[in-house]
Amino acid sequence: MNRRLKTLLIKTKRQVFSEMIGNNPSIFHGEGYDFSELREYQVGDDIRKIDWTITAKLRKPYVKLFHEERELSVVAACMMGGSLYFGTRRIKQEVVAEVAAILGYSAVKNGDLFTGAIVDTEVRRLEKPTKRLFSVNRFVEGVDSASVLGRRADYREGLHKLFKRLKRRSVLFVIGDFLSPVDLALLAKRHEVIAVIVRDRFEEHPSPLGQVHLVDPETGATLQTHFAQKSAAAYRAQVIESDKALYRHLRKHRIRFVKIHTDEEPFGRLVKLFGGRV
Repeated sequence: MNRRLKTLLIKTKRQVFSEMIGNNPSIFHGEGYDFSELREYQVGDDIRKIDWTITAKLRKPYVKLFHEERELSVVAACMMGGSLYFGTRRIKQEVVAEVAAILGYSAVKNGDLFTGAIVDTEVRRLEKPTKRLFSVNRFVEGVDSASVLGRRADYREGLHKLFKRLKRRSVLFVIGDFLSPVDLALLAKRHEVIAVIVRDRFEEHPSPLGQVHLVDPETGATLQTHFAQKSAAAYRAQVIESDKALYRHLRKHRIRFVKIHTDEEPFGRLVKLFGGRV
């Protein structure tokens, strides 16, 4: 394990075990529950628990009630493709590893089961569920050191193969840059899926670069081109349209998501996602 990763793990462990906000030890709200019954909506109920099918049939809002299970199954699926080997502050791959460490440490702290997965077009690695810090460290090191150049993260086929291998209903974090076409519908039917989008600001807001030599990190294809203001604007417009389609897909399947840039602290962004509890 290199010194940079050791420093990252020490910092992340301190954040999770020393800086946790709130007294409730359950961090992944909304999962780890068995269905109990339906009842009519009352003021103060979580609107995410509304059963819209029953509500439409009865013309009154109804919510699902659950019994809490003793432990959660938390899965971090790291989508490892060549596009992660990019970043102006630090490469996206390092941020993906840090997010996985935060989730793994948080699960262990709460006494929940943590499973790490490395996915591209295949499920390259699927750890056994664990409550041990050593196993979390080993998985994060695997994510940080994974060879991503020449590989493509497949958010459709790769994740469909992961679906077949996950037997237990879980809180499933899909972590990647989401620059490829996405289909999380199947996963969302069985699991509570949360998308963690890792991006570099430059790839969303590129500046004109003039004459450049570009290399596709997934295929190795090269291109000599003049990347001027017009090209930057066209690229930016394409990213915006792609992200609009991504957000529509996530909202359609009621998937929570958060975007973390390479110049941001992942811990703070995840705390905000969970309303002060990570």
